[in-house]
Amino acid sequence: MKKNVSWKNLITLTFLFFIFITPLLVLLILAFSSSWRYPGPGPESFSLRAFSYVFRESPGFFSSVLSSMAYSLTTTVTAAVICLLPARALARNDFPMKGFIEGLLLSPVLLPVMTFSMGIHIILLRWGLTGTFSGVVIVLTLYNYPYMLRALIVGYQQIPPTMTQTARNLGASWFYTLIRVELPMLTPALSAGGPILFLTAFSEYYLVFLIGGVAVPSLSGYLFPFISGSDHSISSLLVLVFLTVPLLLFLVQDIIVQKLYRKRNLL
Repeated sequence: MKKNVSWKNLITLTFLFFIFITPLLVLLILAFSSSWRYPGPGPESFSLRAFSYVFRESPGFFSSVLSSMAYSLTTTVTAAVICLLPARALARNDFPMKGFIEGLLLSPVLLPVMTFSMGIHIILLRWGLTGTFSGVVIVLTLYNYPYMLRALIVGYQQIPPTMTQTARNLGASWFYTLIRVELPMLTPALSAGGPILFLTAFSEYYLVFLIGGVAVPSLSGYLFPFISGSDHSISSLLVLVFLTVPLLLFLVQDIIVQKLYRKRNLL
């Protein structure tokens, strides 16, 4: 029986390797190649030209990476803040048309991005927020917050209401209760909703380009011309960077969460 299980695991891991790792290996080879012409089985030669261009000669690369990280992190934090109270209300209370209201709050992710963007673009134009960092954060938050809202609703459903009531009965204010009681217990929910929201914001191209324009650089906007072009070495390297940045941030998040759990003797 154990042998059958081990073989199944081996087959599964092999399948996952070819599905997820093989494309990354191809991108890595392309990033180091100077030319790889069809139908050749591999690159004709290798060079560091792509690395030299991206990290030395391209002035907009680092600003695009930092800008994308900045508005993605700000969007994630903003969505978490605005979703706390609605998630608490939806998880803890029963009221008329609760299902309809929850569905309405979660509906932005069901809208086509083109439909959503045209309406919000007119509003932001009137408010003078187009071409600004704040405008990009607003539009990304309004379009992607349902991921965080749903995660926090589930998180609040796992917290016994008696814990909050006990803290309030002992004299804690609602804000102190939120910070010292509820937020620590919402760490799993925040750890689940945060990465999804960050990824959607970080990989968004159309909304950032429409609202931010050239004033708010983005890595997706920087990457798009290379993907649509013929220089596969540079585009492959940029795609690897595009994948690496979120992975590093998620690794940092995992380390922080584990330290918090060890500090509370939960691991």
